[in-house]
Amino acid sequence: MASASLLTTSPIIDKSEWVKGQTLRQPSAPVVRCHPVAPSGLTVRASSYADELVKTAKSIASPGRGILAMDESNATCGKRLASIGLENTEANRQAYRTLLVSAPGLGKYISGAILFEETLYQTTIDGKKMVDVLVEQNIVPGIKVDKGLVPLAGSNNESWCQGLDGLAPRSAAYYEQGARFAKWRTVVSIPDGPSELAVKEAAWGLARYAAISQENGLVPIVEPEILLDGEHGIDRTFEVAKKVWAEVFFYLAQNNVLFEGILLKPSMVTPGAECKDKATPQQVADYTLSLLRQRIPPAVPGIMFLSGGQSEVEATLNLNAMNQAPSPWHVSFSYARALQNTCLKTWGGRPENVKAAQEALLIRANANSLAQLGKYTGEGESEEAKQGMFVKGYVY
Repeated sequence: MASASLLTTSPIIDKSEWVKGQTLRQPSAPVVRCHPVAPSGLTVRASSYADELVKTAKSIASPGRGILAMDESNATCGKRLASIGLENTEANRQAYRTLLVSAPGLGKYISGAILFEETLYQTTIDGKKMVDVLVEQNIVPGIKVDKGLVPLAGSNNESWCQGLDGLAPRSAAYYEQGARFAKWRTVVSIPDGPSELAVKEAAWGLARYAAISQENGLVPIVEPEILLDGEHGIDRTFEVAKKVWAEVFFYLAQNNVLFEGILLKPSMVTPGAECKDKATPQQVADYTLSLLRQRIPPAVPGIMFLSGGQSEVEATLNLNAMNQAPSPWHVSFSYARALQNTCLKTWGGRPENVKAAQEALLIRANANSLAQLGKYTGEGESEEAKQGMFVKGYVY
């Protein structure tokens, strides 16, 4: 299959291009791009949003910055709030998300924020639209579009991700509301197989989601999370990850997805959380970079790693180790708990702690910014930041 030709490099997207309230653009004629030597008929169609998709992806994959994943469902956000003794109400969710998006100077370290649907349409406690606050911070708003995991019939107790039904009109509405990228998370479990059926289902679902997102102006984050659950060693993770990413890119190509207009959110290659042989940051970096070199096309602009239950410090150290050598990709982060854990506990639901909690968030964001540049040292980290956050069988 012919690959999409490289598009002309564009400057970082202007904030006015994704500000909320913008009229939903009517797509023009489809853009058809062919490799100069490709035989007749072997073409890759890109969305009429192709140039904008590349601009958005490049804006998010900008030096020293990464993604704040704050797209927890209302149920999962409730678990986080319960951990500090707060009831799961919209007002409490609003207060916490206001704290996050309004942290002064957050845009210096954060280029994109993934939101849950409630947050995309929500205002801050001061009455400002959450999307507008992010735009003012030079942070691109994104949106979680999947509908969660359900049991995969005929598999080894594995899951598949639902949400393709109605995705196109939902994506168009999210674009009109101000979102400019999307997230779809599916999972692969090593202890449960993984079965060939589960891997193919994960890859195909991600590819269909990515194609639909691009057709509606949203840069898709492609996220097949290989869960940390299990006693397996790092070599087993590496072999499974190679299989998963081979399938993912095969189906992305089958669905004519523009590689320059996507972002990836892979798991780092680590041993299972219950493995007795722990890996050093250098080992994690060596295995993970080897995986990227063998499976990920250089056309992809950004690799935004998930933390997957690692401690805040562990996730940062591993990211820093990966950025000690040149890479064709922007190797960065898309963390949820590994950015928010200390922040949430510092806040504790008390208004007088908001400033201290925001400072805790900025400390973590700055640490990961330095790691993206390969300049993180790990000095001065708190004991809280070193605590692991893995939960066996964790459900989002």
